[in-house]
Amino acid sequence: MSGPDREAAGTPAARRLRGVDAARGVALVGMMAIHVLPDRDPDGGTSVGYLLAHGRSAAAFALLAGVGLALATARVRTAPEHAGVGAGIAVRGLAIGAIGLALGYPDSGVAVILPYYAMFFLLAVPLLRLRAGALAGLALVVAGVVPVVSHLLRGSLPPADTANPTFATLIQDPVRLVVELALTGYYPVLAWMTYLCAGLAVGRLPLRSTRVAVVLLGGGAALALAASSASWFLLDVLGGREQIAANLSFTDPGEVDRMLSESQYGVTPTTTWWWLSVASPHSSTPFDLLHTTGTALALLGAALLVARAAEWALVPLAAAGGMTLTLYTGHVLLLASPVLPADPTTSYLIQVAAVLMLATAWRAVVRRGPLEEAVAVLAVAARRAVTSRWRGSDLEHVEHP
Repeated sequence: MSGPDREAAGTPAARRLRGVDAARGVALVGMMAIHVLPDRDPDGGTSVGYLLAHGRSAAAFALLAGVGLALATARVRTAPEHAGVGAGIAVRGLAIGAIGLALGYPDSGVAVILPYYAMFFLLAVPLLRLRAGALAGLALVVAGVVPVVSHLLRGSLPPADTANPTFATLIQDPVRLVVELALTGYYPVLAWMTYLCAGLAVGRLPLRSTRVAVVLLGGGAALALAASSASWFLLDVLGGREQIAANLSFTDPGEVDRMLSESQYGVTPTTTWWWLSVASPHSSTPFDLLHTTGTALALLGAALLVARAAEWALVPLAAAGGMTLTLYTGHVLLLASPVLPADPTTSYLIQVAAVLMLATAWRAVVRRGPLEEAVAVLAVAARRAVTSRWRGSDLEHVEHP
């Protein structure tokens, strides 16, 4: 699930930014919490894990994928190199998507994000040459415009299948699969390009700078607070909550509050425009996208600062963050198996401990995780083939005008 390793772009592994990997590791642990731990406390209130991680961990993954792409292409200068890197990223995305379609078969209870990643990476290729300012502006435009367009379009589209997509889904109805990945699914890619564009913009910055880390932490927190405050103003001051409740015909105010605070499973209903004012997890509204972009930026800034002050403390998380594709895949398969204890807290603690220990041991000996290595081999082969062919075409053009 991580972005392309910078080694694949010619940057030595020793120069990896441990704070970026650690932030990705935190996102992995957060996503595991959502998959395993209950969303309710014994007294019926929303659990702490749900409040902290739901919607935010997946958004952080997507934003950090953009950061990884930016770092992977930072030293690419010539047209042949850009063509080759673009081909490599496309192949990488397709390989990750294939793994995701395979993970759709086991009954894990997880909304697998990897098929959506395939489309993320394909759509990222045309953006690789944009500067940080343009990418940041594009992220804001996507966050503001795409949810509105989606709201208009989804009224005439069938709802997404609640089951994970598989190879059978791709073969039987590829058009519906593309629509689901792009607009109606659990991680709607067109709206979630907000995170990828923001990550690409951040990856263009000097992330080894303390000042940049502080700005990411403070600016991200401010953005998250501003987005949630704006949502509150629209819902509770201007009457959006009452309008949504009337549209739903709910008589219990507590039921409305629960619905607006819990997951929307990717997108909101299209029955009233007031739905676009919510900021609930996985609603993909402007306020949800901006709030979770802010929390992801703040997480990255905090991780970069900790890495500067006490890098040793982040070693296990950074190790896990450097091989999240392998660990995420193993986590999904494990959830589909009968070997985990029934108690969710025990199960979660065992999985987190296993992830951190195995990743630390593996990364101490091997540069990449096994799935990361396999995907990188395909991506590097595609990059080299396209780069060589591009350069060969240029030479032929010069020699035979």
